[in-house]
Amino acid sequence: MNVLKVQVDERVRNVHFTEETISVDMMDGRTITVPLVWYPRLLNATTEQRSQWEVCGGGFGIHWEEIDENLSTEGLLRGIPAPSSQFR
Repeated sequence: MNVLKVQVDERVRNVHFTEETISVDMMDGRTITVPLVWYPRLLNATTEQRSQWEVCGGGFGIHWEEIDENLSTEGLLRGIPAPSSQFR
C-alpha cells in the first residue's frame, strides 16, 4: 500500500492584505487568513508600513520593524488575536 506522506511546513512564504484581512501563505501551500482587527497595529498602519514585513523566528514569524509588531504562524493557526493590552 502506498501512503502519501503530507509534508507540513508552517514557515512563512508570503504575506498579503485586503482592507479587512491579513493572509499568510505558508511553505506547505496553506494560507491562513484572519481579520485585520485582531491586530490593531497592523490595522492602523499605512499600506506602506504593512508591506515592510520580514520573516523572523527561523521562518515561523513575521516582523514589522516600524510598527513594532510580531506575529507567528503558530498564533495565526490557533486563532490568537493580539493581547488586549495592545488595544489600549
